[in-house]
Amino acid sequence: MFCYANTEVRTVLYDYLQQNYAPNEPILLADIKLKDISMNTLRQQLKRLVDCGKLKRFDTGIYYLPASSIFKSGSMPSLDQVIRCKYLQTDRKVFGYLTGVAFANQLGLTTQVPTNYEIVTNKATTEYKTTKLGRSRIVLRKPRTQVNADNVKALQFLDLMKEIDLLAEAGGEERSACVMEYMRNSKLSFQSLQTFLPLYPDKVYRNLYETGLLHGISA
Repeated sequence: MFCYANTEVRTVLYDYLQQNYAPNEPILLADIKLKDISMNTLRQQLKRLVDCGKLKRFDTGIYYLPASSIFKSGSMPSLDQVIRCKYLQTDRKVFGYLTGVAFANQLGLTTQVPTNYEIVTNKATTEYKTTKLGRSRIVLRKPRTQVNADNVKALQFLDLMKEIDLLAEAGGEERSACVMEYMRNSKLSFQSLQTFLPLYPDKVYRNLYETGLLHGISA
């Protein structure tokens, strides 16, 4: 195996990061692929780049190239950007989705602001795990089946329907209208959900019925 000197590694690494990442774009240590450079050496040189100000650390194993800013402290990636990159999707692959209060809030079903982020992701190794990202608490859950670009909307929606009676502040026609609007915008039909319904408890059927969504007609 060819061995670089440390300064050469740093130059090669920095050039690679500049070519593959935009300023303030999250950089995951696990995604850096450089031939003939060990993970231990990579960690050391990332630290050196941080120490000299060419790179900044968001959290363990997560870095970014600092963008110019009018603020002395500089700017940084948002937590949503980091969550998306680490747990949800890349430009080429979808592997997770938001669920719980955060997703219900996005749909306008609740005004409650989530105190943590609940995420279903292929990267989860256990049924339920809590971790920290920055200052936020993250709950990771294993999916009922592998998440991909074709099924992510259906699985995310069915997770919502499993808990909609607990998450939604409004009921009746207001709740139904909100959910139906989301289905139309996401091009979801009852038929597109049927493949995945056996993975969920019977409660989902009841909630679909009460929301007026069974067979796409008003209950």
